[in-house]
Amino acid sequence: PLIDVDDLEEFAIRPAPQGVTVKCRITRDKKGMDRGMYPTYYLHLEREHGKKVFLLAGRKRKKSKTSNYLISIDPTDLSRGGESFIGKLRSNLMGTKFTVYDNGVNPMKTTSSLESSTLRQELAAICYETNVLGFKGPRKMSVIIPGMNMDHERVSIRPRNEHETLLARWQNKNTESVIELHNKTPVWNDDTQSYVLNFHGRVTLASVKNFQIIHDNDPDYIVMQFGRVAEDVFTMDYNYPMCALQAFAIALSSFDSKLACE
Repeated sequence: PLIDVDDLEEFAIRPAPQGVTVKCRITRDKKGMDRGMYPTYYLHLEREHGKKVFLLAGRKRKKSKTSNYLISIDPTDLSRGGESFIGKLRSNLMGTKFTVYDNGVNPMKTTSSLESSTLRQELAAICYETNVLGFKGPRKMSVIIPGMNMDHERVSIRPRNEHETLLARWQNKNTESVIELHNKTPVWNDDTQSYVLNFHGRVTLASVKNFQIIHDNDPDYIVMQFGRVAEDVFTMDYNYPMCALQAFAIALSSFDSKLACE
């Protein structure tokens, strides 16, 4: 089935169709004076015969205390105030926990009791844990996303304070209406002397950044996978109930995570 991306903004937050793997690739552009520190990441949908369709661009903001990525549906406009700003990814000070927001209003920045529909939604939270093996071997990721209702629509999570956030719900074990996912544990391969996952040909280069995200109840269903195919090219595939914005932001967090530089 052809995936319709006519309305990028709508497509980016729409869950993948059930039974369809949305196959994408991310390219990292380090050209220019400060791109080495602040590369731009571009997400494209892969079509038949090698055609690609632009979906999203992401770039780290320069003057932010914590890692803060703006995500846009316009590859040339990565500004906070731009029409194309669709979401952001923000880390804690340690760079171990990340939250993904849509382009709604930050409840801390508004004094009025705004319409709740204009408050920003949290679309995902990502937590990285150092692994028990110190810095060798695979790292652990937990991904928390809003759950789905009976109509297969995403539950809207718009926290008004710290206690309602996805991270707080997860830490307090209040996992009603959220889905907790984990990265699949790689298997040790004696031939290559490394930990490996089976990406079925979608990933060609070994990297500690390669990962697959699953739900513990069904480890064979890959909700998302990400891995390197060239120096600055990565494949990113996702399935229901994830959307492009969630998956892209999770991938951006893995580039950034302090625990990712093993």
